[in-house]
Amino acid sequence: MGLAGSLYPRVSGWWGGIGGVLALLVLFDALAVFVFKLPLAERTLPGRMAVGVEGEVKLRIINLSNRPLHVGVFDGIPSRCECDIFPWRGWIKRSGYLDLNYPIILSERGEIDFGKTHILMTSLLGFWSRCVKIGDNGKVKVYPNYQPVLSYALMAMAHRQEHTGIIRKNRAGLSRDFHQLRDYQMGDSLSQIDWKASSKRQSLISRDFQEQLDQSVILMLDCGRRMRTIDGEISQFDHCLNSMLLISYVALRQGDQVGILSFGGTERWLPPVKGASAMTTVLNHLYDYETSPFPSDFPEAAERLLKHQQRRSMVVVMTNLRGEDSDELREPLKKLRQKHVVVLASLRELGIGEMMDKDLVSFEDALGYFAAHDYAAERQAVLTTLKADGIVTLDETAQQFPIALANTYLETRQII
Repeated sequence: MGLAGSLYPRVSGWWGGIGGVLALLVLFDALAVFVFKLPLAERTLPGRMAVGVEGEVKLRIINLSNRPLHVGVFDGIPSRCECDIFPWRGWIKRSGYLDLNYPIILSERGEIDFGKTHILMTSLLGFWSRCVKIGDNGKVKVYPNYQPVLSYALMAMAHRQEHTGIIRKNRAGLSRDFHQLRDYQMGDSLSQIDWKASSKRQSLISRDFQEQLDQSVILMLDCGRRMRTIDGEISQFDHCLNSMLLISYVALRQGDQVGILSFGGTERWLPPVKGASAMTTVLNHLYDYETSPFPSDFPEAAERLLKHQQRRSMVVVMTNLRGEDSDELREPLKKLRQKHVVVLASLRELGIGEMMDKDLVSFEDALGYFAAHDYAAERQAVLTTLKADGIVTLDETAQQFPIALANTYLETRQII
């Protein structure tokens, strides 16, 4: 148009009119993008998700206008997630709909919020774009990744406990629950023989015992700042949660009750529950636990537990032990020991062991070695003191912690 105006000056006066027509078209295009009906958004979230496990979100965009829509779509996904499909751009036919089923991986537990869907609508002539938010907010519960727990469970149900690393030791005759009478077998102790039944049968009859059921296991979880240490890909706190799921499953399958008490900023209490179906209750109670920046108050936590739990139980205190904890930790555990069987389960940082095993090739390596050695020695001194007080202790790395905790439970439950 500019070239034509330069070649034919007599028609140059038309350019003002043509510019006015173009301005009217641009204005009409701007008004039209506000006149057409907005699309609708319907989002379907999974009932529940697990940390680091891929889930699918279903999103439907419905075009209510009688013309095709060119849109850009960005769903209101949480900030800390993995999703590569957005932003999406394309056409929606008139009076039609678009289905976007996209995978998403969430990296934090709790009740996660999804915002409204963002739509960028292009005008008829393409001069303008209008951004709107449609649809509703949503929430999804994100649980700890208990897939390893389910693997242990399936192996146990298939009578393959040896593959899980959980050791079931033969403790025949040590529990107090009578199971049945049976014929005497070589190796049975004299205390097992039922002399009255033997006299009637004219042959030796032994009493058979089973492990005592309906005991209580209380899991005390430290939610203080010391549990924020990253060990591997997740924090020590999340390692503890995974271990709690495993020991809860094992205990509930044994017929025991499981209760949970948290301290260190997050103070919650789950009264003991029983039965294999109670695993859902445990999951719903634990999924949104978080650490806090506050120090842990062990004396206050012990007082709360004694108030809530009167029945003799196995109390498992899960924390990250420090060398300076001797005075603060010893008295509360001794107080709990007067009424309950107490297990202190401490997570040991994997990096400490790696530093002590590292080849010393520089002065910095030597400093790191001696610092790690002093740190480990202080921890061991506290554990030795607690053992002398009758406290069962466990000190393991996060990677070995779940299996070690389950084995400690199976060994210790006999003395409740």
